[in-house]
Amino acid sequence: MSEMTGLERCLTVLNGGVADRVPVVPQTFMFAAETSGIKVGAMAHSAALMVEAQVACQATYGYDGCVIDFDDASLAEACGAKVIFREDDPAIVDESDLALKDLRDVDQLRLPDPWKDGRLPVWLEATRLLKERIGNHVFIMGRADQGPFDLACLLRGPQHFMMDLLDEESEADVHKLIDYCRRACAVFALAQKEAGAHATSIGDAFAGPNLISPEMYRRFALGPEIRLTEEVQAAGIPFSIHICGNTGGIIADMGRTGAKILEVDWQLDMAEARRAVPASTVLMGNINPSEPLVFGTPEQVEAGVRGIMESTGGRGLFLSSGCAMGRNTKPENMRALMAAAEKHGRLKG
Repeated sequence: MSEMTGLERCLTVLNGGVADRVPVVPQTFMFAAETSGIKVGAMAHSAALMVEAQVACQATYGYDGCVIDFDDASLAEACGAKVIFREDDPAIVDESDLALKDLRDVDQLRLPDPWKDGRLPVWLEATRLLKERIGNHVFIMGRADQGPFDLACLLRGPQHFMMDLLDEESEADVHKLIDYCRRACAVFALAQKEAGAHATSIGDAFAGPNLISPEMYRRFALGPEIRLTEEVQAAGIPFSIHICGNTGGIIADMGRTGAKILEVDWQLDMAEARRAVPASTVLMGNINPSEPLVFGTPEQVEAGVRGIMESTGGRGLFLSSGCAMGRNTKPENMRALMAAAEKHGRLKG
């Protein structure tokens, strides 16, 4: 088999084929900033700096796909949330001044325009510029920031929203808020396609088992994720869902969303994930971003890659970090990730 580009590898796997080796699509935005000597906070308002960081990091390590991500607060900001900007860390929502102080006011929320509101245009410009710079040979995943349940938590405040979930009298308004958030996610995801992304994705961490039960996930989060996935993928762009934590109790449900890609946190065994979801679903993960990527050794990184390849058979797989990589990730461990993909990631068709 002739040598493929990163883009060719990713598209081959997404189409159900076998690439010359497993694609590597790490979640590098903070590590990319460190690699290029740019402050994470400085990228918050600058597509040019984000692209500079991504291009430099990808060129240094040679991985196959870039994930465009700024922080977890941008879509919430465009929906009316206040944001705290930090120099060395991603921006966060200001929970002391909530966008939705009363759940009953959900109808007053305006659907954001991703081309005009908040910093969403910065994300889209980063996608456009990165596609223009390296998108002819590197896979570009333009995140659509947070998923429906996550966005609802950010607008209402996680503590308030958890109380709302337990109040039977509030259930109709809870569903109304999550549906508003689903529509906000959809317009941003579809804009990422228009900006040139090869795939788009959302993070729905608050919907995971670290915060709510599998039963509550199915009651409040699963349906909106299914509808969002259907709407986005009907437009012709692969969609990915990331939920943090050990998602063993819901991974089969995540497979039911129909999302072409599921990003698997390091806390879930990849063999379990592979058994639970359709063979056509691409799993993305799941080297622990802390141990071994920050605190471990190249030998431990290689062992992790080898384990993932053995547990999944290497098919339907994007090798990645199990969540966002820290900016203090060891360069030698990133090089080891790529070397291990070369060594252990070559399959026969």
